[in-house]
Amino acid sequence: MAVRVGVVAALAVAAGAIEAAPSGASGKPTITKDFFGTTPAGEPVDRYTLSNGRMRIQILTYGGILQTIEVPDRRGRLGNVTLGFDNLADYVARSPYFGCITGRYANRIAAGRFTLDGTTYQLPINNDPNSLHGGTVGFDKHVWAATPVRGRDDVGLRLEFTSPAGDQGYPGTLTATVTYTLTADNGIRMDYRATTDAATVINLTNHAYFNLAGEGSGSIEAHKLTLNAHRYTPVDATLIPTGALDPVAGTPMDFTRSTAIGARIRDGFEQLVIGRGYDHNYVLDRRDNSYTKLELAARVVDPGSGRALTIVTTEPGIQFYSGNFLDGTLVGTGGRMYRQGDGFALETQHYPDSPNQPGFPTTVLRPGQTYRTTTIYQFSTAH
Repeated sequence: MAVRVGVVAALAVAAGAIEAAPSGASGKPTITKDFFGTTPAGEPVDRYTLSNGRMRIQILTYGGILQTIEVPDRRGRLGNVTLGFDNLADYVARSPYFGCITGRYANRIAAGRFTLDGTTYQLPINNDPNSLHGGTVGFDKHVWAATPVRGRDDVGLRLEFTSPAGDQGYPGTLTATVTYTLTADNGIRMDYRATTDAATVINLTNHAYFNLAGEGSGSIEAHKLTLNAHRYTPVDATLIPTGALDPVAGTPMDFTRSTAIGARIRDGFEQLVIGRGYDHNYVLDRRDNSYTKLELAARVVDPGSGRALTIVTTEPGIQFYSGNFLDGTLVGTGGRMYRQGDGFALETQHYPDSPNQPGFPTTVLRPGQTYRTTTIYQFSTAH
């Protein structure tokens, strides 16, 4: 217990160095819509722009994608801090899940196969030899129905999609809603809800890639990361968890104290060799194991710009990915190529391959139950 308190205290100290966002937005929050493009199937895609007077985000109905997140640096200058494209065609054909809702099952399922209530289900193999982020046509590749949500001090967008029984091999007709809310204090709150008419498995998250120095500005290795996690789930050669919950202490996986992402990324530690960097699920040090309360998961600070991102969640895990497979072939919204390590992802989630790992928290959803998770990306500046 003393160790866990130590991490929370360290994060609290870091949070104490935050400059609070100005109280009261300059004007009422706004939401507008414009046309972004048409899918190859002929479906129109809209883009919604949400603003609270100090921060602006843009969300696509295709995949529920967070296309841009514009936040101020320590001098008040706005900059886009998430990777993405300026056109729909690249999102459809080339995107490595930039900013999207991933499902039905975020992350990997071994061999694309799981057994539920005595029946074995086969999913598409799209990350050989495994299934990744819901299959070849996951939630990121559909157009979601959108409804603006307006509050007195905040503004949001409610997205809804129904996945029919058998979609990508998953059982049950699943109706999912994701509500993005831009809060008055520069947070992006994401509320995930889902129901099913037959037993199924589910694991939803957002797959934003961040660079707090600004999209397209280069390597994120100087960003300082703290994770509220003393354990992680080591993986085999195909990035499937072994089932163990290993301590991070004494290894390059340890981010219980604020550490530059690049400080140990080229260490010869086997897990870093397998992942070509960080691509691992961390077991959050939670006090509430009912997974209904928001608790601190991670904090990242870019020393140059002063921008800080704090993540709180109801989820038991978080996947830290250091942009290992960006290879210079993708051109982002700012017109610059993305190279290895030009962005990082912190995906709140249940653990990878949970349907095949009885020791992991369950991801089974049954009729009459409602899947509920919440994550908040909180932006601020540090001194």
